[in-house]
Amino acid sequence: MKIAILSRNKNLYSTRRLVEACQQRGHDPVVLDVLRTYMTVASSKPEVHFKGEVLPQFDAVIPRIGASVTFYGTAVLRQYEMTGSFPLNESVAISRSRDKLRSLQLLSRRGLGMPNTGFANNPDDIQDLIKMVGGAPLVIKLLEGTQDIGVVLAETKKAAESVLEAFMGLKANILVQEYIKESGGADIRCFVVGGKVVAAMKRQAQPGEFRSNLHRGGSSSLIKITPAERATAVKAAKAMGLNVAGVDLLRSERGPLIMEVNSSPGLEGIETSTGKDIAGMIIEFIEKNAKPHKTKTRGKG
Repeated sequence: MKIAILSRNKNLYSTRRLVEACQQRGHDPVVLDVLRTYMTVASSKPEVHFKGEVLPQFDAVIPRIGASVTFYGTAVLRQYEMTGSFPLNESVAISRSRDKLRSLQLLSRRGLGMPNTGFANNPDDIQDLIKMVGGAPLVIKLLEGTQDIGVVLAETKKAAESVLEAFMGLKANILVQEYIKESGGADIRCFVVGGKVVAAMKRQAQPGEFRSNLHRGGSSSLIKITPAERATAVKAAKAMGLNVAGVDLLRSERGPLIMEVNSSPGLEGIETSTGKDIAGMIIEFIEKNAKPHKTKTRGKG
């Protein structure tokens, strides 16, 4: 099969592993910088161009679209969906998962566990917003933030009020969430491929830090997840309409709580921690499911 990988950097670990997995199985992978492609939007013959040439028809497209280029990246992916290429994750599903509020509302509608969350733009009563999520300590997130940038832990009510007022002064959209103290600065990344959890790892934050991202100094280790955690991760990916997803969970006294559903999860941390060939599993999923014009909007909302 001819497979396009939409990635801005062919040297990234995840991109390199996907190229290797394609080649090992006899496929022809092409890495495309999504921002350097351009397209003709026409009902008769939609095309995608790159460096002055019309790109060929691909059997499948693997989107590795960064959060900062979501708008243009999903537009290019949608163009390939129109030409009949099979998308690993559909453009609508990626757009859903990238909007923090929209994704939380969809998860809430499915009755899935997540931290108590408040959303505000410019509330008249900040104290009521704080009380709504259970009071301090609480976590304040910028809606447009990624990789835990724009995430603040306010340990006291006064600190929460100050941070909220500062963010509102910037006209920023904010999420306020309860702080799950019993998680102990750890979360679980469940890697879902084709409706199954194929790997899971525990990410532990550094002492004194509550954000467990690996690029922030967090450590990862292999973990055995419970049936409830497995079911929650699968349902979260299904609610977003994602074939491949990284579902981040917190362990709490009331069961697994969904923190985020990632539509372009990195492979380095999960492959290193588990020793599994995740890239190979992704290509195997494409081999089994890629058929021309099979795109249909999965999930609702």
